[in-house]
Formats: sequence, structure tokens, C-alpha cells
Amino acid sequence: MVDSVKTSSPASALIQSEFQTIQLPANVTVVEATAFKKQCQDLFTENPDLSELVLDFSETRFLDSSGIGALVICHRLSAARGASLRLVEVPPQVMMVLSLTELDKVFDISLAAESDSTEGQQMLPETHPSVNSKAKRALDIVGGLVGLLLTAIVFVPVFIIIKLDDGGPIFFAQTRCSWLGKRFQIWKFRSMVTDAEARKKEVVNQVEGPLFKNENDPRITKIGRILRKTSLDEFPQFWNVLKGDMSLVGTRPPTPDEIEQYEVGAWQRLNVKPGMTGEWQVNGRSSITKFEDVIKLDLRYQENWSFFYDIQLIVKTVLVLFSKESGAH
Repeated sequence: MVDSVKTSSPASALIQSEFQTIQLPANVTVVEATAFKKQCQDLFTENPDLSELVLDFSETRFLDSSGIGALVICHRLSAARGASLRLVEVPPQVMMVLSLTELDKVFDISLAAESDSTEGQQMLPETHPSVNSKAKRALDIVGGLVGLLLTAIVFVPVFIIIKLDDGGPIFFAQTRCSWLGKRFQIWKFRSMVTDAEARKKEVVNQVEGPLFKNENDPRITKIGRILRKTSLDEFPQFWNVLKGDMSLVGTRPPTPDEIEQYEVGAWQRLNVKPGMTGEWQVNGRSSITKFEDVIKLDLRYQENWSFFYDIQLIVKTVLVLFSKESGAH
């Protein structure tokens, strides 16, 4: 659990209300992160004059995606109240996570003295066994190369039909969130009108929660519906897999706007890399209308993961693509 807030003597009650410190525990995973988020909320509620909140990481050695989520939420609360937020005594293990997610550019950070040592900084934090799996990465590299070869084969006909349709760009790039919330550019063959992002407010969201989906989205072009039904629009993502932004199998990659609405528990889905396919793709992605169902599928994947489970999901994906019910909205 997150330790109690440090307190001052009665004579310095005014100072206490303006300045508070939270000591974070050794490991900040979903249980501790949820308690930490609540403590941040309670502090701002109980201390309306709070002008500075200090997070002491001197005892912390591990931070997963839930911990990152709680930090982001705490930062949002601080900004809304006009209070400054400082992270102090940040050890190398935590600093690596903050650097990977580029949160080191967001927070005011003071490093721990031991940060001068590089020992233990080269290994990625293991939020899930799949993160450091050499077999999974080898599968991604092979699959990415084969997928890019297939993409090259279909590129010419896709290029022609998109250009004949509306003359717009062939590719569509969008910012998505990978492991731990790290942002990257995802690539697709364009299946929507060129001003789709600007027109998003015109479309009714048919999904409960942070996800956005409409079965009859008017922004999808006629050619785009064909590309989506055959999943050809997703072929350029093999480049993201080869680069390491994504995996062949994983969770669905969310947008930054989506994770802005996440509670701490939902951040758990970012403990693994996002995938081109996964549990939700082979279990009726077009019929899922509740975000909580997506979370359940993502956590089921993390619980059941193994190298051979990835192979199993890839085979199921191929079978789904060739079934009558294939396609995405």
C-alpha cells in the first residue's frame, strides 16, 4: 500500500496545507497505484490551498503501466488545481520507465544519488513475461518481414483503387499508445475520407466507455469498407511490428485520447505490447460494445500468454479472415 502522507507539527498547519509529500512503495502495480491515485484525490479535496505535491520515490524499485496511469492522473489533478508536482529521489529503474514513455519531459524530476550507476538499466522492466521474450520478438521479426512482402504485393492494386476512388493519400498515420503508454505512429492503408479526424464529432459512438466505434461510420469510403472487410488496411502495420512498436499478437493499441479517460485498472492492458491481432480480434471485435469486455479479453491474453498461445491466436486470426463473418467496422 502507499505510505501515509508525511505530516507537520500543529504550528505549521498552514505550510502543511500548501505542501504535501507522498512516499511511494517499493512496487507500484495496480493495487498500490489505485491507492496512490485515491490518496492524490483525497489530498486535493482536503487541502484546497495545496500548491505543491512531492512524490518521494526513494523506496520504489518497480513501476508498471498501472503506476504510470496513476502518475498521469495525479499530474492531471495537479494541473487542474494549479499546483506543482515534483518527483524526487527517482532511482534508475523508475527513471528508465519514465524515459521510455517520455514522461521525463513532463515531470519535474530529481534523481536519486544512485542514478549515477548504470547497473541494471539495460534490461527492460518486465511488466509481463512477453515483454522480454526472445522467442516472441523473433516471431515478430519473421512475421513482420513476411507481412511486408505481402504488403508490397498488394500495394499496387490498393494504390490504384484508392487513387481512383478519391485521389487522396494512400496511407493514414495516427498516434497510438504502445507498451506502458509509449506513443508511436501506426500506419494503415487509408479507408476513410481525408478529413475523417475533423469529422469525428459528427459520428455517434456506439461503444460504452473510452473506445470509439460506429458500425455504419459515414466517413468510411466504399473502397475503405472492402479494405476493412479483408483487413488489407492493416497490412502496413507489419512495419510497426518489425520496428518493435507493436507485436503480431497483443492487445488493441489505444489512442492518446482514449487513455486520457482510463482509470488505473484499465492501464493494465498496457503491460504488454499492442498487437495486430489478439483476443478481441478473434472473439467478435465488431460485436463488442462495452469497454469492460475489451479489458477482460486483454487481461485474459496476459494471463494465458505463451509463445504457442500466440501461434494459436495467429492461426485463429487467419481462419477468421477467411470466414463469412470477417471484417471490422
